[in-house]
Amino acid sequence: MAHKTTQALAAVTTLTLDERITGALVGAAVGDALGGPVEGWTPEQIAERHGGRVSGVVGPWYGDDWRTARPIAPYHKGDGHVTDDTLMTHALVRVYGTVRGHLDAYAVADHLVPDLMSRPRWIPELEAEALPLQRIFLAEKWIVTRLHYGHADPREAGSGNIVNCGAAMYMAPVGLVNAAHPEAAYAEALDVAGAHQSSYGREAAGVLAAAVAAACVPGATPASVVDAALALAKDGTRSAIEAVCEVASRHTDFESALAPLRAAVAPFDTVGPHYREPSLGARRPSRLHSIEELPVALGMLLVGGGDYRRTVLGSVNYGRDCDSIATMSGALAGALHGEQGIPVDWVKTVAEASRLDLHAPARVLAEVAREVFAQDTARRRTHEAAFAALAGGER
Repeated sequence: MAHKTTQALAAVTTLTLDERITGALVGAAVGDALGGPVEGWTPEQIAERHGGRVSGVVGPWYGDDWRTARPIAPYHKGDGHVTDDTLMTHALVRVYGTVRGHLDAYAVADHLVPDLMSRPRWIPELEAEALPLQRIFLAEKWIVTRLHYGHADPREAGSGNIVNCGAAMYMAPVGLVNAAHPEAAYAEALDVAGAHQSSYGREAAGVLAAAVAAACVPGATPASVVDAALALAKDGTRSAIEAVCEVASRHTDFESALAPLRAAVAPFDTVGPHYREPSLGARRPSRLHSIEELPVALGMLLVGGGDYRRTVLGSVNYGRDCDSIATMSGALAGALHGEQGIPVDWVKTVAEASRLDLHAPARVLAEVAREVFAQDTARRRTHEAAFAALAGGER
C-alpha cells in the first residue's frame, strides 16, 4: 500500500505547470457542461428524470422543448454545452492574455467589460453567435451596468450586487497565474472580484483562487487544498467550509454524501431549501453566511478523493447550482491531476458540442503565468536589494 501511495504521489508531483493549467481549465469547462442540464433541481428530481444518477453528458431537462420550456428557455442546457461559467472563465483568460501581468479591478473595467459587450462570440446555449453580455446572468450584467454606464470606482463596483457565486465561478485563472502561491491568488482575486461582488461572494472568489493555486503545489492532495482554503477564508465562508468538509471527510461515496453535505451547508446558505424560490433574505451581504457552491465543491473534492470523475459527478448530482459547483470542483481536481484524469470522451463531446477549443485558453494562461512569475521575481529581487541596503544602514 505504501509503495502504491508513493507511486501515486510521484505521478502527481511530476505534473508540469502546463499540465496543471490545462487540467484545471478543461476540467472546469467539462464540469460546467455536465452540470448545466440538471442545474436548479434536487438530487431526487435528477434521479427521477434520468432513471438514476447522472454519469456523463446528458440532454436538456425538457428534451426537444428546451427552446420554449420554462424556467430554462431559451437556453440549450445539455448535450455538452458549456454555460456562462465557462464563458466568463475564458473571458478572464483573454484579459490575462492582453494585460500579461497581474489583474485588478481596473482590468475588469478596462478589458473584461469591453470584451463582454462589444465582441460577438459563439454562445453554445444559444446556438448562435452573440455578445457574451446577451447570455450572462444579471449578476454578471451588473459589471457592465456599474462600470460602463455608471462609471463606478472599479474597486467598489461590486457593492450592491446580489451576493452569489458569480465572481467565484470564473476565478480559477487567478489561482493558476499564481500557481503554488495561495496567498497571492487570494489577494489578487479579492481585488479583481471587487468590481463584481461584495461580502461573502467576493470572499468566495478569493478562496476559490487560493484553492486552485494550492492544488498546483507539487504533492498537493484534497486535504492540503482544503487546509489552504481554511487558512485564508474569513467569517461565514470559513465556517461553512469547515462544517462541510468535516462531514465530507466521513464519506467516500457521493451517494451517501449528498444529503449530509446539503445539511452541513444549509445554515450558511441564504438561498434556502427551494433553489428556484430564494428566501427573502437571500444573497444579501453578511459576515455570517457563505455561498453554497464553494464549500460543497471542496467537500466533493474530499469525498471523491480528488478523482475527477467521482468529484465532478458528485457535484453534478448534488443539484441546485451544480454547474457552478462542478466548474469549481472540476478546476480543483483538474489542477491536482491534469487532463489525464478527465474522461477523454467527455472532453471531446464538450469541445465539439460547444464549438470551443478547450486547450487554447490553457496555452495562453501558461505563457502568462510564466511571464508573471518572471516579473514577480524581478520585483522581489529589487525589493530584497533595497531592503538589504536599508537594513545594512541601520548598523
